[in-house]
Amino acid sequence: MTSDQNTPSGHSSAAEDDVAALIGTQTRDIAEVPAVELINTVAVHLMSAAAVKTGLAEGPDAEELKDLDEARKLITALAGLVTAAAPEVGSTHAAPLRDGVRSLQLAFREASLITDAPGKGPGEKWTGAVS
Repeated sequence: MTSDQNTPSGHSSAAEDDVAALIGTQTRDIAEVPAVELINTVAVHLMSAAAVKTGLAEGPDAEELKDLDEARKLITALAGLVTAAAPEVGSTHAAPLRDGVRSLQLAFREASLITDAPGKGPGEKWTGAVS
């Protein structure tokens, strides 16, 4: 019997009850967070990951963490999120996010050995060409 099945008596185990309670608590907690805050949090996580993958991390292992293929995906996802969310979050929140996307796009362009054509760099489908 797998851990996700009910016990032979048809009742869930204490561990399953604990997991269900935790999920219920997390759902209630996330329901209390404003959408703008969630969008900003996700964007910051994407920015941080993209910065590391672009080679902007500090420390002795920064070069080992660099992965431009991964950075391209993260920057594109970030650009799409910021572009789509901008009208919803307002210019106060959108402006710094746009600046972050642009900085990452420029850093990517500088780090890449192969230059993308204008408008073909990471996220440029959503933001327009960056130079």
